[in-house]
Amino acid sequence: MPMTEKEALQTYLQRSRDALLWKLEGLSEYDIRRPLTPTGTNLLGLVKHAIGVEIGYFAFTFDRPYPEHVPWTEEDAENNSDMWATADESREFMVDLYKRVWAHADATINDLPLDAPGFVPWWGPERGQVVLHQIIVHTTADLQRHAGHADILRELIDGTVGMRVDAPNMPPGDESYWTSYRAKLQDVAESFK
Repeated sequence: MPMTEKEALQTYLQRSRDALLWKLEGLSEYDIRRPLTPTGTNLLGLVKHAIGVEIGYFAFTFDRPYPEHVPWTEEDAENNSDMWATADESREFMVDLYKRVWAHADATINDLPLDAPGFVPWWGPERGQVVLHQIIVHTTADLQRHAGHADILRELIDGTVGMRVDAPNMPPGDESYWTSYRAKLQDVAESFK
C-alpha cells in the first residue's frame, strides 16, 4: 500500500536525520569536532545546528515548547554557538538530545494535520504564516543541505562516502578508479587555466 502524504514527508525527514548522524560513526572526538572549512564547519556542529533547527520549526513555530533547556536556541545565544560543540557537549549528549528533539518534532507532526497553522517569527510578518506541510518540507530541505555538507566533510576526513549506510548511491570503484577519475577531472579543469 502506498504511503500517505504525511508518511512520505516523515520518511524523507527521518532519512535526512539518519544520514547526518551516520557521518559521525567510527570517527574520533577530534575528527567530529575539527573545523574543515574556513568558516569552521564540522560534523558535530552540524548535528548541534540540526537540533536547533528542529526545535525552532517544530516546537516554537507551532507553540509546542520543547521541555528541555537548550541554550543555543535562545534569543540571546552567542552567534554561531549552534555550529560547534563545546568540550562539555559530548557526542553522546548531542546524539541523545537530537533523538529526543526529533521525537518531539515527530509528535508535532503526528498530532497536527498537514494544514495546521504556525508562525515562524524569524521569517517576519509577511512570510511567517505557515502550515505544517510547508515546515516539514523546509526542514527536510535544510537537513539535506547539511547532510550534504557532512558528506563532504566525512570524505575529507577518512574517504568515507555515500548517502546512507544501506544505500551508498556511489558508482563502484576502487582507489585506482577514483584516482584516475579525479585526474581526468583535473585535466579538464587545467585546460581552462
